[in-house]
Amino acid sequence: MAYTSSLHLSKHLLLPKAHRGRHPSSRSPSFVPAARVNGAPHVNGQASKSPNGKVQINGGDGKKSGAVNGHGKKVPPGVLNGKTHHVNGGHDRIHLSVSTGPGGQDGTGLRVAYQGAPGAYSEFAAKTALPGCETVPCRAFADALAAVDRGVVDRAILPVESTMEGTALRNYDLLLRHDLVVAQEINLFVHYCLLAMPGVRAAEVRRVISHPMALAHCGRALARLGVDRQPVEDTAGAVEMLRSNMMLDTAAIASPRAADLYGLDVLAHGLQDESWNVTRFLLLSRPPSPVELPADADAKTSMVVAHRGGSMAVVLKVLSAFSSRGINMSKLEIINNEGAGGAGELRPPVMILDTGARGAPTLRSFPHVLYVDCEGAADDPLVRDAIKEIEKFAVFVRILGCYAADTNVYDLQ
Repeated sequence: MAYTSSLHLSKHLLLPKAHRGRHPSSRSPSFVPAARVNGAPHVNGQASKSPNGKVQINGGDGKKSGAVNGHGKKVPPGVLNGKTHHVNGGHDRIHLSVSTGPGGQDGTGLRVAYQGAPGAYSEFAAKTALPGCETVPCRAFADALAAVDRGVVDRAILPVESTMEGTALRNYDLLLRHDLVVAQEINLFVHYCLLAMPGVRAAEVRRVISHPMALAHCGRALARLGVDRQPVEDTAGAVEMLRSNMMLDTAAIASPRAADLYGLDVLAHGLQDESWNVTRFLLLSRPPSPVELPADADAKTSMVVAHRGGSMAVVLKVLSAFSSRGINMSKLEIINNEGAGGAGELRPPVMILDTGARGAPTLRSFPHVLYVDCEGAADDPLVRDAIKEIEKFAVFVRILGCYAADTNVYDLQ
């Protein structure tokens, strides 16, 4: 199953695939197991024995052959390190050799800021993209970006969209306020687990804590458990709270690696309601981009196009600029913040830092914005001509980054 950001058709549009010489990126995403983190023998530390009280939230009899979403049909298991793993029928995932991350750079010597506590999915993504990097936890996404601005770290990693939430994370808006560039992308399969203090059985759990989005992603499973839900700042932070307060009537939704880090039992695997749960992350750095792309690399260019009126006309012109040159677009998101939103509330304009302004960079506001990802490098003659055409009718265009296109979906199982 291919993952693209065009799943939410009300916001995204994907042009038909063409095959141009330098950018043959039409291959389907493949699943790659993530690299080891902090020397752990297994990335997720999945136990070979089931702890007491383990429940099969999404079906299955607890045997290695497993079942899919309660239908009771056995499926061929995926095998990794001699063990079988299942996440809501994830038998279609292909496990390949361990990757060192997109671009072949292991990130040794780099410091990468992420939002959350150790064991957060953002830290997983950073370590998968740059296995040799040092990760730096931050309280908020804005803190991670500020750390890059100040030179305290080399990169920041942000989740920007997911197959379940679209771009509801709204971290693109945060990116636009900073003079940073996209250096790398990575798609991570998010596997939710129910974690509890050692010895606690599922029947003893009265409350589940986690990030609000994780709670929403596991809504049906939690309803079957009949537990109360309490949102906290992030998934790994929920585990940290669980452990530090010795909460015996509470479980947390987080990653299997968080169970390893904090010494907790895994009561259930694959807690998410939808089996296909992939999040796209972007690694950001100060300009210019520190990543040099080989001449034959599959490249992707991200940009923001701002305008003040005639939304549909601008969209059609942007589509024409790329399609007339045979350039594929992998993302087109339309933001219209002019006028009242739901319940009569005024929607604020999108704030974009104009890094090309005379003197100091200046924040500018726009009611209409397009987020665009296209195949090809920004210095490719065809891509460059398309951007020049867009600049003729758009009020403002800013290139957010040019980086290696990574179609893999990295599986932490």
